[in-house]
Amino acid sequence: MTKKQRAELVQTELEKLYPTTPIPLDHTDPYTLMVAVALSAQTTDKKVNQVTPDLFAVAGTPQRMARLEEYEIKELIKEIGLSNTKAKNLKRMAELLLERHNGIVPQTYEELEALPGVGHKTASVVMSQAFGFPAFPVDTHIHRLMTQWKLTSGKNVVETEKDAKAIFPKEVWNKLHLQIIYYGREYSPARGKGEKDIITKMMFEK
Repeated sequence: MTKKQRAELVQTELEKLYPTTPIPLDHTDPYTLMVAVALSAQTTDKKVNQVTPDLFAVAGTPQRMARLEEYEIKELIKEIGLSNTKAKNLKRMAELLLERHNGIVPQTYEELEALPGVGHKTASVVMSQAFGFPAFPVDTHIHRLMTQWKLTSGKNVVETEKDAKAIFPKEVWNKLHLQIIYYGREYSPARGKGEKDIITKMMFEK
């Protein structure tokens, strides 16, 4: 199979498996999505979804988040990894949204990535899922599977993102990155043996 054929196989099979792709992180607007994605670093989406209802009940807007003290935010997210750093980032993120953007989540990578706790991946998710801009956020599932499917030789998520954007059509990016994440979790977990990984088998087993 050529790389192009492998990419087409990925698209076809994932569309069969995941015709709809709900966003894994619970949220109600661009701000709560950005907070949830920032919290998800080195933490499972499941754990974030367990914590955010209580957090958003008292701090679901930048105005309300900014009024909390860091220790109050930390208490609300203490079950999540790196809670000290994330509490500090959430407070400062909210303050800067108010200072720079009138409390509204900006719609450019430059402005998003200037906020504490918002790296390129978080900004890409917000641009893609909150605002509908074509983006291909790459997490560890996507990096691992793109490598496994020989669709990238990238050494990191930045290189893999570049390769993904080159090989897949722009109009499928927003959906496909979620389909690959869902597939990785269900069919090809990092600690699994790949018995269920039907796409890899279709590509490489004769």
